[in-house]
Amino acid sequence: MDQLQQLSGPIVVTLMLLFFGGSLYMSIRISRKRENADGYMTGGGKIGYGISAASMTATWIWASSMYASATSGFTYGISGPIHYGLWGALMILLIYPFGRRIRQVAPRAHTIAEVMFARHGRSSQLTLAGSNVLGSVISLTSNLIAGGALIDMLSPFTFTQGIIAIAAGVLLYTLWSGFRASVLTDFAQVVAMLGAVVIIIPVVFFAAGGPSLFETGAHNLTPQQQDFFSSDAFFNQGAPYIAAVLAYAIGNQTIAQRLFAVREDLIKKTFVTATVGYGATIIGVGMLGVLALYAGIQPLNDDVNNLIPQLAANYLPPVLLCVFFVMIIGSLSSTADADLTALASIMMADIYGQNIAGKKRANPQTMIWVGRITMIIATAAGLFFASSQFNILDLLVFVGALWGALVFPVISSFYWNRVTNLAFTAAVIAGLACFLPVRFEWIDLSGGIGIASDVLATIGIGVVLGLMAFGFFGRRVALVVGTVSTLAAAPFAIGFLHTYPVLSGSLVAYAASTIVCVALTMANTTRRFDFALIKERTGDFDTRDGGADASADAGVAGAADSAVTAELDDRLELANDGKDRA
Repeated sequence: MDQLQQLSGPIVVTLMLLFFGGSLYMSIRISRKRENADGYMTGGGKIGYGISAASMTATWIWASSMYASATSGFTYGISGPIHYGLWGALMILLIYPFGRRIRQVAPRAHTIAEVMFARHGRSSQLTLAGSNVLGSVISLTSNLIAGGALIDMLSPFTFTQGIIAIAAGVLLYTLWSGFRASVLTDFAQVVAMLGAVVIIIPVVFFAAGGPSLFETGAHNLTPQQQDFFSSDAFFNQGAPYIAAVLAYAIGNQTIAQRLFAVREDLIKKTFVTATVGYGATIIGVGMLGVLALYAGIQPLNDDVNNLIPQLAANYLPPVLLCVFFVMIIGSLSSTADADLTALASIMMADIYGQNIAGKKRANPQTMIWVGRITMIIATAAGLFFASSQFNILDLLVFVGALWGALVFPVISSFYWNRVTNLAFTAAVIAGLACFLPVRFEWIDLSGGIGIASDVLATIGIGVVLGLMAFGFFGRRVALVVGTVSTLAAAPFAIGFLHTYPVLSGSLVAYAASTIVCVALTMANTTRRFDFALIKERTGDFDTRDGGADASADAGVAGAADSAVTAELDDRLELANDGKDRA
């Protein structure tokens, strides 16, 4: 720690005040004396392309993803960041084909759980809502830990002081205007982050030795780390992430919230742009880990999460170290505010709006205060978990598996009118029941049990690839891809996959939930669901004068740059035309 360059206390305080003060200023500019409940949750469902794409990009370029990509590069070599960033980008891309269907049947919804309530009932709704509450709290905790560690390493302030300052700053600018504040500040944050990445990565590269480093440092890499098609990197990093991308695309409320916020005709354009922005940035940042590997740098205190701050402190001049500091603070803030608004929307729409007051009796003003109180409680919980010795990784794995068990039941519920609440709930329970003993190695996977696990995991391969194909190409192609990939993988996977418990656990969750959901759905020969009912059962909670559309448009347009303002003016005109027709 003594050898690392640090920023002085006054500089750190100034940077924090400028960053969070600027975010608060933007939030105040769009605040309204009487906030609209639907605008607080989704911006009224009419956010335009520029802000939506920037918000989606910023939300998923979070501090932990930067650190994890660099860790992957340091651990697995040149292919590590590719596996991390490419499949993470695929996750964003997969949203748009399914997202268009979701918005078609539920154009004015606020959460996926709210739609599941309209489709199935309370048990499926609370399953989705509960998993997202847990996931968002853990994500918030992870971001606070990353920020606290950064401040502890690069400044004279302590870890505890760092997490308190960051938590207070994010809460302050998000609390009043909710989701609209989150997406507007995301626009500024992503511009700052991308600009910083373009500058910082080349500077570190040349300061560490430049192109000659790949020759002088080659002896620091194992043959697997030098191999672009490393099997070690694929089975430990790439394959588990391929299995996870659908789970995060379908189950995560921070994504769903942006899906329901963007203007419906801009879904594809928005998420394709975010795919490119995320993939390029995260792969680029991950190459810092590869540089550290070639340079023979050992992580401070043997903690690979210290790699990025360590490289910055060693190789960046003071001015760029300040830029780096703002980049990391921006990346974690853009995701932390998304976690707060996701939690607020779940408590507002799913808990209060649907299960306590009921949709017809829900008071919009009460809903807003439920959202604000939720943010305060969530921030306190994040601070508590960040300062305690909890194994966050195990919890993240559990939540990811829960979302994996949800993927097929959720997707099929939007396309297959025979899926019942029993099929949905039983499928999720079966997926979890198979996942837990495999992932945490509670049972001996040798012998027959291991073969059974491998058979399920092989079916899971077909389910994952089939669902991806279904999103882009439809049912017939999906059935062919799923069947062929299962048969092709079987000779190699059976007898082998159980030796990779992280990968196997996710795949058996997919397989078990799919098998149970299909079996129970096929047994239903009489009941058919009318998807038009979802549109009737979901929609705006707040119909007071002014509306979510107008509040979102007028507020954001006053604070964005000229190009985005023009876009939002067009959106405001569309909203007003709609009111005239009404």
